[in-house]
Amino acid sequence: MSLKITDDCINCDVCEPECPNGAISQGEEIYVIDPNLCTECVGHYDEPQCQQVCPVDCIPLDEAHVESKDELMQKYLKLTGKA
Repeated sequence: MSLKITDDCINCDVCEPECPNGAISQGEEIYVIDPNLCTECVGHYDEPQCQQVCPVDCIPLDEAHVESKDELMQKYLKLTGKA
């Protein structure tokens, strides 16, 4: 499943450069995560990098976009052209 950024976001800008898929961008008021690009860093890292650097812990799993680890790996392979 992809991640999402909650309204607790303080727009500190530390998460965006950490995303290896370019899934994080500035939204109208806070940063947002594109669920079509988010792989929870599967294929890149062992843990989501945005969650690791977020100082306010505002990046939970997005229950609206449920995906298994296998599905996330397939998305990673497609995004990186390795499929």
